[in-house]
Amino acid sequence: MKISVRIAAALVVLGIVPAAWADPVAVAAARPQEVVPGVWLIAGSVRSDRQPDGNSIVFDAPEGLVVVDTGRHAWHSAAVDALARTRQQKISAIVNTHWHLDHVSGNPGLRAVHPGLRVYASGAIDDALTGFLARSAKESAAYLDDPQIPATIREDIRADVRSIENGAALRPDVVVESSGPLNLGGRVLQVHFVPDAVTAGDLWLYDETTRVAVLGDLVTLPAPFLDTACPDGWQAALKQVAAVPFAVAIPGHGAPLSRDEFERYQNAFAAFVDCARSAQTAGACATSWAEAVRPLLAADPLEQQRATGMAEYYVGLLRAENEDHDCQTATPADD
Repeated sequence: MKISVRIAAALVVLGIVPAAWADPVAVAAARPQEVVPGVWLIAGSVRSDRQPDGNSIVFDAPEGLVVVDTGRHAWHSAAVDALARTRQQKISAIVNTHWHLDHVSGNPGLRAVHPGLRVYASGAIDDALTGFLARSAKESAAYLDDPQIPATIREDIRADVRSIENGAALRPDVVVESSGPLNLGGRVLQVHFVPDAVTAGDLWLYDETTRVAVLGDLVTLPAPFLDTACPDGWQAALKQVAAVPFAVAIPGHGAPLSRDEFERYQNAFAAFVDCARSAQTAGACATSWAEAVRPLLAADPLEQQRATGMAEYYVGLLRAENEDHDCQTATPADD
């Protein structure tokens, strides 16, 4: 749903995509929300007729803003740029939590208007560009003329293919392969590298000053997006997050969470993976997931239905062979 045209098409046919994002009202650009002083959330788009954008998080810093993830659509990265212009600051650094296109596609546009910024990410995108993303681009031809796929989603598929073809512009300037403090624009953030979780190499961040953790897709609602995941490594990464004294955790998709809410998600994720590996039906696993995360879901009365439908799809994905990379470890890199 997030990056593979095969997955996007399957969910459209199942009737999940048009209802999957929290409101059918088209949102042209997100408004920045100040989560704590000096940290803003630009929420991912919630258009029902589009592929999603991941959340972007912006940190104030002495030498220019630090942006974590840049979205998929031009209007999303434009909202990031608008915040910088409102604050009369440049963007000095981008950190990509992982290579999914709804988190990195805004990189080239922001580079163009903020020359000199540096992009930090793991090197996992290199294998993705020759593997998962290359296959996704090849598969796109089968869907571009399919009347079951909304025209706007087909437009997004074309844009994704262009992003993949221009893959060099998505790569980081600085490859992060270990955990530790990074000085980004004059602000020191703790950057954690985890292998074999959402992708083969993910980053999450912790700001000791504000006690804000930025988790990328280690937390996603209304369901865990398991398209390229290694569930055991993902669970190990969530344990690593739980060991940090954060007060607020910002997911890759969804609203900021308290510690108690994060723990609810962590427990629900573990139970969901266990259920998917059991003899339980996909429907039973999906229903249990949706019930477990009910307090975390948006107020929209259909959100429970969306959580159930998406979770049932991902049970099937978990039960299929992962063709994108070998899941070799469940131990976070800095444990």
